[in-house]
Amino acid sequence: MPLTREEVAGIADYARIALTDAELDEMTTYMNEAVELLEPIRQYDLEGVEPTFHPIGDLSNVMSDDVPDTSVRALPIDVALENAGASRDRSFRVPSILGDQGGDR
Repeated sequence: MPLTREEVAGIADYARIALTDAELDEMTTYMNEAVELLEPIRQYDLEGVEPTFHPIGDLSNVMSDDVPDTSVRALPIDVALENAGASRDRSFRVPSILGDQGGDR
């Protein structure tokens, strides 16, 4: 069932978007075309399918442990730091980006 011009005007008003009469006609056509594109989804049998509000669902921690994978070839630290502008204690040394807080971190 297509959206009416009045319904689109109500949506625009709710979103605080001012539309001229010509823009309202154009937006009504555009929104009805967008709704038509979604029509194939309505054909799915969703009986018994629970709605979800997050794509991950009930997972609470999806992050893996932060440990190096030694099975993958890694660049040795000394080679990685070879072309660094500055380094300290096996780390890259870069200027602070948070303002004047005592220099390099």
